[in-house]
This record gives sequence, structure tokens and C-alpha cells, in this order.
Amino acid sequence: MKKKGKYRKGIFAVVYARTEKGIEYLVLKRKLHWKGWEFVKGKIESSETKKKAVRRELKEETGLIPIKIKMFKEKGKYEYEKIFADRTNYVGQTYILFAVEVKKREVKVDKREHSDYKWLGFDKTLEKLTFSNQRKCLKIANNWLNSK
Repeated sequence: MKKKGKYRKGIFAVVYARTEKGIEYLVLKRKLHWKGWEFVKGKIESSETKKKAVRRELKEETGLIPIKIKMFKEKGKYEYEKIFADRTNYVGQTYILFAVEVKKREVKVDKREHSDYKWLGFDKTLEKLTFSNQRKCLKIANNWLNSK
């Protein structure tokens, strides 16, 4: 059953690096609101563009700086499993998909939201991701990267 209410506007960022092993993707281990593995994601503040939100969330959640940002047409939304104390006005979140190239290096995770990170190849990343909408987004970004 669909919940009635507002959806927070957000971004999904498939973060990747070109390495000697090929393309590696960054996944973060979530600890705030739920537990599992995800990409960089977050809210688009009312004062910022979608790309500014990607840059800010990337910096806040990983300490990384983007080399390249690609916006896709892929959009979606999902409902929260419960109402969160810091998001009482929202029943879920919308997202637009981005792929973000960075230099592979140690990541400074935001300890409030995440407990760990991993750089993985496509197959291992696909296995790790908790939610199907993020697996779908990974496939879109991976297909784009392999078609270049």
C-alpha cells in the first residue's frame, strides 16, 4: 500500500574509480536508520542544484572530490520502512541517478551514517548492495561505462 505524504528529493551517486584492475565501485556500510550496503546518497537542499548536492554528499560521506559527474535520466522513489525522528515530514525519498568518477584512495566515512567502506568490482558490488533500486542503478552506470 502506498503511503500518503511528502517525499524528500535526493540523489544516488554510483562512485567509481579507474584502476589497474579495471573499474571499481565504492560501497558504504550504512548504520544510521538501517543496516546494509549502499552508494553515496542524500537530500538535495533547497538552495542547491542536483550536481551541487552530489558534490556535497560525496564530500560529506567520503571526503572524496569528483573528477567527473554524469547525470542519467533514471529516476525513482522509495518509501521509508518507518518514520525517522529526523525526517518526520517525509514518508520516503525520490532520487535521480549520477555516476561519479574519483581517484581511488582511502575514504573518510561519515561515522554518524556509515561504519565501513569497500572498493569492489561490478559483480561483488552487485552482491553487496542491500536494495534492488541501487542494484538497478549500478547496472545502468556500469553499462554506460562499458559502452564508452
